[in-house]
Amino acid sequence: MKTRTKNATVVFCGGWFRSLMIGACLLTTMFAANALTAADKPLKVFILAGQSNMQGHASISTFDSLAGDPKTAPLLKEMRGPDGKPAVCEKVWISSIGCLGDAYTDLTEKTGKLTAGFGAPDNKIGPEFTFGLTMEKKLGEPILIIKTAWGGRSLHTDFRPPSAGPETPNDFMRDQWKKRGLDAKAESEKMLKNGGVFYRHMIEHVQKVLKEIKRVVPDYDPKQGYELAGFVWFQGFNDLVDGWTYPNQMKPGGYDEYGKLLGHLIRDVRKDLSAPQMPFVIGVMGIDGVQKGNKPPQLHFRQAQAAPASLPEFQGNVKLVDTAPFWDDDLDALQERMQKLNDKLDREAKKDPNATPEKKQAARRKAIAEAFTPEEWKRFQGGVSNGGYHYLGAAKILAPIGKAFAESFTEMKPAQSR
Repeated sequence: MKTRTKNATVVFCGGWFRSLMIGACLLTTMFAANALTAADKPLKVFILAGQSNMQGHASISTFDSLAGDPKTAPLLKEMRGPDGKPAVCEKVWISSIGCLGDAYTDLTEKTGKLTAGFGAPDNKIGPEFTFGLTMEKKLGEPILIIKTAWGGRSLHTDFRPPSAGPETPNDFMRDQWKKRGLDAKAESEKMLKNGGVFYRHMIEHVQKVLKEIKRVVPDYDPKQGYELAGFVWFQGFNDLVDGWTYPNQMKPGGYDEYGKLLGHLIRDVRKDLSAPQMPFVIGVMGIDGVQKGNKPPQLHFRQAQAAPASLPEFQGNVKLVDTAPFWDDDLDALQERMQKLNDKLDREAKKDPNATPEKKQAARRKAIAEAFTPEEWKRFQGGVSNGGYHYLGAAKILAPIGKAFAESFTEMKPAQSR
């Protein structure tokens, strides 16, 4: 009886032990499978393109301006590491061209792990910084950003998509050429020569990086492949202010041609990169904010930028991000006050051309003290680093925009891997 009990106990323990071992093996297999799945996931690739505001003119020195606003303070914590310096992404790499300050045609590439300093130039950020931070947090997997941005470039000429056909001068242009004594044939040839140059630079650089991803992302395994996960277009100022190309800009529909060109751009980018369903984000111009900017010509331009998203062919894979709500009216008011002060000082300086530099500096300090309170001056210096056309060079404006670009992709259909 005791023997049978002992044997039974041994058998029971043996069964328990085998069950435990089988379970451990299953868990090990499961973890290995999960690890393998993570390793085999295609690399997520995002393309960021446009002109100077995609380049980015928000100085790193304006980061602190996010701290005083409950809406942006949490983002500032993500933008800085434990040492107080700009955060460095561990899973996001970037290849960027066209961001070397005034070198608008520059094709020099800058690569590395994403951090601050990929703006125009090294001491600035564009939307890429918080875009990458947000994407890394959301996806938790390796990401490659390919950024192509040149300041002062238009969609109607410089980024002109191939399917839009050659640009032709309108009657207003011809009339202006005639008034200025310019040769219409020579001007037309110049227009044709410049047409689409930066579109081609953009496509060529993206294709180049995709052919040699490991050069930019050292740990990339070609077996895992990549996925063109999204494209962000942030451009428009040069078209907005071009009264020759858009002579009816103050009238409704005055920028309709821009909307048509943007539709061509989406189709051509997808075709040339063999990504027919690649999610596409349009950053709608938000300079001057919601109230001040919601009037002609900006109102009409914003409507033209938004037009492609309403087309049936783009439903579910083209999304708008209205950047106007991120504008900071208080910083804008301080910038306008400073501009008026500078104009006044310039006029006074012309009246006294023999004034010494010391006298001019003393007059400037006095004028600033009279025009700004110490708190206002501190906020201006710490929040504004550029003009209004560059979103004031304010991280408080540009950083949330980059985050919004990233978040918009979660609401669209995913692209296909390859």
